[in-house]
Amino acid sequence: MSYNFDKLINRRGTGALKTDVLKQRYGREDLISLWIADMDFETPKPIRKAIEKRLTHQIYGYSGPRDSYWNALVSWEFSQHGWRIEREQMRYIPGIVRGISFVLQCFTQPGDKVLVQPPVYMPFLNLPRDNGRDLLFNPLIFNESAGTYEMDLGGLETICRKESPKVLILSNPHNPAGIVWPKRCLERVAEICERYGVLVISDEIHADMALYGHVHTPFPMASQTAADISITFAAPSKTFNMAGITSSFTVVSNKEIREKFFRYLDANELCSVPFISEAATVAAFTQCGEWREAMLEYVQSNIDFVCDYISKNIPRITVVRPQASFLLWLDCSRLGLDHDRLTDLFVNGAHLALNDGVTFGPGGENHMRMNVGCPRKVLRRALEQLKSAIG
Repeated sequence: MSYNFDKLINRRGTGALKTDVLKQRYGREDLISLWIADMDFETPKPIRKAIEKRLTHQIYGYSGPRDSYWNALVSWEFSQHGWRIEREQMRYIPGIVRGISFVLQCFTQPGDKVLVQPPVYMPFLNLPRDNGRDLLFNPLIFNESAGTYEMDLGGLETICRKESPKVLILSNPHNPAGIVWPKRCLERVAEICERYGVLVISDEIHADMALYGHVHTPFPMASQTAADISITFAAPSKTFNMAGITSSFTVVSNKEIREKFFRYLDANELCSVPFISEAATVAAFTQCGEWREAMLEYVQSNIDFVCDYISKNIPRITVVRPQASFLLWLDCSRLGLDHDRLTDLFVNGAHLALNDGVTFGPGGENHMRMNVGCPRKVLRRALEQLKSAIG
């Protein structure tokens, strides 16, 4: 089948955060919106049809997930990642960010230490702080020759030994830099965290969007130790462009950790699957594999286009080419602008809405995150506006 990823779809007036809060967040509405991490492609037709079919039923009452839901999750993870999951190890979660918060509430107390590796997805910073936990940083190291980031494993061990964090929140693949962590790296993370009694939360929402031949390793598959000390979250939402449908799930291999966490979820009635989520998830994981492959090919060509355009026309900006997802991390430090002037350049000069790198924590300064999950012509216009604004 062929899919039209060049189709322009007007999202304004639909309540979409991407378009309808620009005035509130950026001070103006006449911006090309390349910030929040959902795509501007049509959600796959099988998902839309499955939702429409379910909505034709005359009653929208209480519902529970059928076997087809759990079978779709198990089959997908095995077919894509070789990950064998038992049904008893899984629960539905009403959003990964909420799931991380649930883990913090269940396994830590106010004042406990939570470790993150910035620059990293903003809620990893905000959730611990806003829940009264102390935040520790083990910043990533940028490898100039490789053009991407690496974990500071020595730093990780030092912090775990000296500071005794209760939890490490891991972005796997990494957001915003799009890193597919090597299996050996994840093994070392598990070894260190096991040695010092650190629980690992692995956010794998971009797991099904590996690019350029990279292969994602679910954290529990890195080693038995990794499986024993972790709680993993995943979802079809990013891959199949259905972020507005809460469709996340968690996998916990360790029985002791699982029983404690699932008791918390059950006691607070946090894991009931809405019937729309069930319909959409089953359709995504059983009928949309071909769409996913075509989408990834288009996203990869968009990344190539942006990297080539910036290299030729805006050489003072450096792109960290992602190994997964549709997000680009732009290093703007060679523009020589302070934070306020850089944001003014993008918003008021180029009329673009991107994510401000400062919000990703230490190491995010002088960076911007760009979403390239949109028609090519939109990217072309955005880059031309940026080039003109820089002069």
